[in-house]
Amino acid sequence: MRLTNIISLLICVLLATQTLALERKMITIGVSKIATHAALDADEKGFEAGLASVGFKEGVNIRYLRMNAEGDMVKAEAIAKQFVEQKVDLIHTIATPTTQAIVKHTKTIPVVFSSITDPISAGIVPKDSAPGKKTGNNMTGVSDEWPVALQMEIYVKLLSTAKRWGTIYNPAEANSIKHIKVMRDALQKLGVTLTEVHVKNSKEVAQATQSLVGKVDAITITSDNTTVADLASIVRVCNDKKIPLFAGDVDSVASGAVAAYGLDYYLVGYSAGKKAGLILKGSKPGDIPWGPVEKFSLVINQKAAAAQGVTLTPEFLSKADKIIK
Repeated sequence: MRLTNIISLLICVLLATQTLALERKMITIGVSKIATHAALDADEKGFEAGLASVGFKEGVNIRYLRMNAEGDMVKAEAIAKQFVEQKVDLIHTIATPTTQAIVKHTKTIPVVFSSITDPISAGIVPKDSAPGKKTGNNMTGVSDEWPVALQMEIYVKLLSTAKRWGTIYNPAEANSIKHIKVMRDALQKLGVTLTEVHVKNSKEVAQATQSLVGKVDAITITSDNTTVADLASIVRVCNDKKIPLFAGDVDSVASGAVAAYGLDYYLVGYSAGKKAGLILKGSKPGDIPWGPVEKFSLVINQKAAAAQGVTLTPEFLSKADKIIK
């Protein structure tokens, strides 16, 4: 065999070896998201940015299997089974229902959750695992419990003449139940009434909003993925009927709510991504404390306020962290 042929063969072997090594280094992360809406989309982007900040980048050493349950728990269960069958290296679950589905199907694959209001009540972390503590299982993550009572106080103070408030949510979502209870108690203490309308899926949101017309002076939406997935329908009705709409996540403000004092879901995901990075570098998920993102911001949409007949006082505007004009 000629020397040139031997060299060519060695080069081919070397390239094949390097390619195989790269393939072995490629980490597969399954992403299970309950629905598509601004907050959860921001969470997903933040997660990937958080991982990239510690050296794990898509196409370099990571590949994502992005799945969306589209509000369907049967589909969420199917996604969970698929990830287990494919033996992914890590799972990122976005929202309570998708995480609950994953919990049923694996106790070994590392799971990093995000955008979950109460992981303890939802049965995702042990009952004795308080925020800031280790779970001891294959889970860790970031919760998104909102300052609901403070939100209601801020919104009611701005709309002092609004005595009838309404909200829409899916009672099958554990995160919604937790927030609605706090909302109900807070509004009662503030001397206003709350009309609650239930939906089973996003297709019912438009009709539910219409049912509140003439019955409420303002609408507020909590961390309900079913409802926020069709926030556009709520915005249309509120603009048309001059009903002020308030949200709890800042991403919904850009979509047409007057204001929100709440979380930046990009930061929720970013924090979860950093935790995932620790796992990929060798830490056990159960040894990484879970907990909330505690930074809140007041975001105001002046265009939405004008469309919904809300007068924004100079005092209220001066407290804003961001104003959308």
